This record gives sequence, structure tokens and C-alpha cells, in this order.
Amino acid sequence: MAALTFPPELLLKAQGRGLGMKAAIFDVDGVLTDGRLFIGEHGESFKAFHALDGHGLKLLMQGGITPLVVTGRDSPAVRRRMADLGIARAQYGVADKLSAATTLLQALGIEWADTAVMGDDWPDLALFACAGFTCAPPNAHAEVLAAADHVTAARGGAGAARECCDLLLAACGRYAEMLEGQLRTLDAT
Repeated sequence: MAALTFPPELLLKAQGRGLGMKAAIFDVDGVLTDGRLFIGEHGESFKAFHALDGHGLKLLMQGGITPLVVTGRDSPAVRRRMADLGIARAQYGVADKLSAATTLLQALGIEWADTAVMGDDWPDLALFACAGFTCAPPNAHAEVLAAADHVTAARGGAGAARECCDLLLAACGRYAEMLEGQLRTLDAT
């Protein structure tokens, strides 16, 4: 039995057209990280990612929801993390997030109504306006918080993306089954 629960009206909203979301787009800075930028004297950037968020993105893939990344910044650290997680569909250093995200969705044959978005600042608002479901961490800008369908309890870079992933998996009815599978796997070894 799952300990995690969400309000029924939130689960209904996250179900979209009743089948659950087919894709989820994530921003990086402020969502998959805490938003702080560490830049070394030679211009190299350092970012801290949370393992819970990474596992959540992997669970989305296992649950049949395609995780996508659309970020306004580009860095070797972000590319490395996405490669480590097996996220092949990402757009880095984009000024027009809506255009980049639309291109990714069209290539997959997924409509905006079947897409969730998690963002934290103004560049994400155009995505929010198109998405079937939206999430923001509590450290997001006020305009993004006002536009979000759900504000996570966890902050960006500290499990917020995992909470969004868990919600999407619960909304499509896969969360409990996937959790049960993990319990069986652990017991069998």
C-alpha cells in the first residue's frame, strides 16, 4: 500500500483527458537544481542535482511517460546528468522554450493536452499556457506559482521534480503498481 496520496481533484487534473500525461517537460535551473549557479574562475559551471529527482525521471520512463528537458542554459554538467539518466530528448540553451518544446512534442507525436510542464520562472510561462498540467516548486517566481496547477512541497533541486513525477504516475494509475513491483523485487533478492 502506498503512503503517498494526492487530493482527488488534483489527480483528475493531472489525468488530462483521462489517460494520463504522455510527456513531462522539466526546466533545469530552479527545478532540477536549486537555481543557484556556481561558476568557476575558468567559466566552468557546477550544479547540484538531487538523486530523488533523477530516480523520479527514470520512473516516468518506466511508467510510459516521456521526460523531456527544455532549459535556457547549456552546460556540460546538465548534459552529463541528462545522459546519465538516459534522457535523450532535451533542448539546451534555448531562448524560445515554446518553440523548442513544440518541436520535441511534434517529433514524438504528442499533443500539448497530454503534456505536463514543471517550471519556475517567466520563460516557462508560455509552456504553462499550452500544457495539460503544470507544476512549480515553492521557490518559483510568484507569476509561475499563480499559474501552476500544483505547487510541490519540496523545493527545486530538493525533490520537487520527484513529487511531480510521483503525482503524474499516481494520476495515470501506475504509481502503486510500480511501488509494489519494487517491494517484490527487494523481497526476492
